[in-house]
Amino acid sequence: MTTHYRIAQGVRALLAYAQTIDYTPAKRFLTPPLLDAFQQMSRSEQLHSLRVLRSVLAQDATTPDDLAIAALMHDCGKVCYPQGVFGKSLAVIVRRLIPPLYRYGSRQDPQRSVWARAFIVAEHHPAWGAAILAQLGASDRAVWLVATHQDSVSQWMDHPHAALLWRLQRADDTN
Repeated sequence: MTTHYRIAQGVRALLAYAQTIDYTPAKRFLTPPLLDAFQQMSRSEQLHSLRVLRSVLAQDATTPDDLAIAALMHDCGKVCYPQGVFGKSLAVIVRRLIPPLYRYGSRQDPQRSVWARAFIVAEHHPAWGAAILAQLGASDRAVWLVATHQDSVSQWMDHPHAALLWRLQRADDTN
C-alpha cells in the first residue's frame, strides 16, 4: 500500500463523523445480532466495511452471502480495543519500517501494554473478529474469511474458499 493510500485512508477516518451511514446494505446481509455487532464498530470502520462490501459486490455478478458478511464484519475484532486514527497509522508505519518492533509489540498483553496496543489490535483483530462471528452464529465460511483476511492468499491456495479470500482482500486493500 502506498503512502498516498494510507494518507487518504486516515483522512476518510477523520471525516467519518461528518458522513451519514446508510445501513440498508448491511441489513440486507446481516442477521440482527450481526447488525448489532456491526453497529458497535467505530464509525470509520463501518464506512470502510460498507465500501469493502460495495467493492466485493462489484467484482462479480454472484457474491455468496458469506463473503458479503465477511466484507462487512472483517474488522469487527477491533471493537475489543478501539484505536484512533493515530494508533492505526502507527501500527502500519511501524510494521513497514521497524518490523522487529512491530512483532515484539504485537506479542504483548493488551491489558498491560498500552504502548503496544495498536500493534496487538492490528495483528490479532482477525482472530477476535472470527470469535465474535462464531459466537453470533455466522457460518463457518464467513468466520474463516474473517479469521484469514490478513493472511497471504498464497498459503491458502489449496483451500476451497481461497478465491473468496482473494476477493475480500482485494476489496479491503482498495478501500
